[in-house]
Amino acid sequence: MTYNAAAIYEVLSLALTHHREGRLEEAEKLYRVVLHANANHPDANYNFAVLAVDLGYVEESLPFFEKAIELHSVSKEYYFGYIDALIRLDKMDRARIVLEEAKWISSKEAVESLQKRIPEQELVPEKGQKLNILELMKTRNSMKNKEPSAKEIERWNTLFSGGNYQEAEKHSRKMTKKYPDSGNAWKLLGAVLMQIVHYQEAFYATKMAIKLLPGDPEAQYNLGVAYQGLGMIPQAEECYHEALKIQPTWYQAYGNLGIIYNEQGKFPKAIEYYRRALAINPQICQVYNNLGSAFNSQGSHVEAREYYYKALEAEPTHGYVFGNILFSLNYDPDLSAEEIYAAYQEYNRRFALPLAKYHKPYTNDQNPHRRLKVGYVSPDFKQHSVRHFLEPLLANHDKSVVEVYAYAEIVKEDEMSQMYKGYCDHWIPTVGMSDEVLAQRIRSDGIDILVELAGHTNNNRLGVFARKPAPVSLSWMGYGYTTGLSAIDYYLTDEISVPEGSEHLFSEEPWKIESPSYAYSPAAGMGEVSLLPFNESGYITFGTLTRAVRVNHRTIRVWAELLKRVPNSKLIINSKDYRDPSMKEILVQRFNEHGIDKDRLEIGYSTPPWNVLRRMDIGVDCFPHNSGTTLFETLYMGVPYVTLADRASVGRLGSGILHGVGRDEWIAHTEEEYIDKLVSLASDIPALASIRAGLREEMIKSPLMDGVGFARKVEKGYKEMFARWCQGQQ
Repeated sequence: MTYNAAAIYEVLSLALTHHREGRLEEAEKLYRVVLHANANHPDANYNFAVLAVDLGYVEESLPFFEKAIELHSVSKEYYFGYIDALIRLDKMDRARIVLEEAKWISSKEAVESLQKRIPEQELVPEKGQKLNILELMKTRNSMKNKEPSAKEIERWNTLFSGGNYQEAEKHSRKMTKKYPDSGNAWKLLGAVLMQIVHYQEAFYATKMAIKLLPGDPEAQYNLGVAYQGLGMIPQAEECYHEALKIQPTWYQAYGNLGIIYNEQGKFPKAIEYYRRALAINPQICQVYNNLGSAFNSQGSHVEAREYYYKALEAEPTHGYVFGNILFSLNYDPDLSAEEIYAAYQEYNRRFALPLAKYHKPYTNDQNPHRRLKVGYVSPDFKQHSVRHFLEPLLANHDKSVVEVYAYAEIVKEDEMSQMYKGYCDHWIPTVGMSDEVLAQRIRSDGIDILVELAGHTNNNRLGVFARKPAPVSLSWMGYGYTTGLSAIDYYLTDEISVPEGSEHLFSEEPWKIESPSYAYSPAAGMGEVSLLPFNESGYITFGTLTRAVRVNHRTIRVWAELLKRVPNSKLIINSKDYRDPSMKEILVQRFNEHGIDKDRLEIGYSTPPWNVLRRMDIGVDCFPHNSGTTLFETLYMGVPYVTLADRASVGRLGSGILHGVGRDEWIAHTEEEYIDKLVSLASDIPALASIRAGLREEMIKSPLMDGVGFARKVEKGYKEMFARWCQGQQ
């Protein structure tokens, strides 16, 4: 139903009547009607927030107060309600930040209201003398224009640069209380709040800094960072450009603009802005690192590593940069498995072995038959592709066998996070915890089996695993290859992914369970399998949903030869990396060099990709690093694919999946065999149509989608690993 402005006014008026007369359920329903019709109605947001407070849902009221203030920032009533809710939640520091933001703070009415709302003991100054609100305002006015001393600033710098953000935050808050009219004090508070990812509070603090320092480029830049952290990208971009107008040499703004363009898939533009930053300051580790990642995302692995190594020259202790080097090596089409593994061993020597000094004896009960405490450490307990494999395990764990702990390295929880919480016995947010603090928490929790789920991807906690806080540790799923850490005991895999004779390429001991070493849960809304596209188009359509990082000179040459061998065939390459027209043109040119015209290519990005898969007759896997989740999706939509078995683990992902569904005949071992198998599939249209009609059912009935069976295999492995530790064999 659509409501015009008059109808919305009537509904809101009726809701207010119900609210005033205590009919709260009726009021809630009508407020929701108004918000559904117009989510940007300021009064509806405010009154719904007040109702939430009345019902006892004070925490839940905050976003609605914030929305109301955003929409109508001159309403004293909105601020009163918001501050009252913050005080009820004992968020006194945040309440003060909002007070500073309010333009009407010095009015008599506001002062009287604030005096009722803020507990007197919260207004005790440094010397211990109690002040009421009026006296506090006088004190602030008397201190106007005073700034923190050099000693106070030096203290903040020491805490901040040393990574002691908790103490830096406390020190910043003291300075804003002591010097409420110092833009620099508010700027420092905003900076540390952003470091601990409290972006909403950082936003308020930084806005205060800008009011007090309107021409300060750093304050404008910091506001951009806060906007970026809140996901408000256009506003962030505007702030960075404003900072550069004030000071064109503010290289940090160029660097963050590069990040924005990189996340939008505009890699050439991102590279341009990173280089502008480095032209001003050629010693910035993070910008070199980001520049390397932009090249890596384009599939330019050699150039990527050149900049990663420059980042390490600038900051030799930054292990995450070396992790990016390892990530890039996995995709390189010209290196041997042994050359790549040697780099992992170097990582272990430089960044992990020095942490062995933190290894301590364990106090865990050495009874292998008891219920085990299993901890999963991941930055992906949210909407992420790992969900398709982690959920089947966590959802099917036998809680009489394992007690599940989730150590969640996530800034913002979402619906998927709530789902994971339901599967876990304990949920521990870890953002802001140092590696040492988190390792100690894991020890104090008495974890028996600690599972690493990220490898060398972003926001991993490998520094925790290097400290070995649990008797048994293993790596699984999120990365696809060894971590390089000798402190991690096992790598959970199967005999297809890590064939006999390749165990020496892992720092962990490969623990092989019966293939496959995962179970898949499809996304909702994928829909039914379509009829074979060839029947309508009259030509074979090959396709892949791979990222640009996997597309290299070998895959392009082989795919070009395939298109030549199958007349009139076309190739779809669909990925968010090809949102940018310049990325499409680069790839088209690379195919042109092998004699393939652009009219035989369809390069772009559609999401969700289910209809793209419906237009594919046959899938093509990448090599030497195979695709991952998209191969499961390809099969589930009835599309067979051919894979080339290459290096252990990352080069055998496609093989493991096909073995799990019982289709080993689509696994090739040479490039020639890869092409031949694809040509063979394309040459038998009736057989291809039959495969399409039955492939989803084959998959559903296979071990590939047996979540219960997989959970039992994993639990059996956990018990055997722990029993081995109890017996001192580890």
